[in-house]
Amino acid sequence: QVQLVESGGGLVQAGGSLRLSCAASGRTFSDYAMGWFRQAPGKEREFVAAIARSGITTYTDSVKGRFTISRDNAKNTMYLQMNSLKPEDTAVYYCAARKYATLTTSTSAYDNWGQGTQVTVSS
Repeated sequence: QVQLVESGGGLVQAGGSLRLSCAASGRTFSDYAMGWFRQAPGKEREFVAAIARSGITTYTDSVKGRFTISRDNAKNTMYLQMNSLKPEDTAVYYCAARKYATLTTSTSAYDNWGQGTQVTVSS
C-alpha cells in the first residue's frame, strides 16, 4: 500500500489557476501509475488525468489544453496544474495510485486513494 495526501485546493475565480499536489509515502513511488479524479456533488467520480511510470500522460477531453499532470519521482509527488478554471471544474479532487499498472483511466483500476481536496471555481 501507498499513502496519498492531496493538497492545494481552494476557492478561485473563473479563469484562475491552482496547482494540486499529491504526496506519496510508504512504497517506491516510481513503481506506481498515478491518476487524478474528481467528484462533484450528486455526480459519480470521474477521470481527469493520468500519468504512467514512463511519464506518458492522458486527459479527459474537457480539461485538455487547460490541465497538466506531472510527477517528480525524487520528491514522491504528483501534480495537477489547472489553468483557465471554469465553474464546472468545481469538485473534490482525488489522487490515486496503482502499482505496476499501465496508463489507465478507470476508477476501478486504482487501489490506493487519497482523502481528496476541494476545488471551488466561482463565476
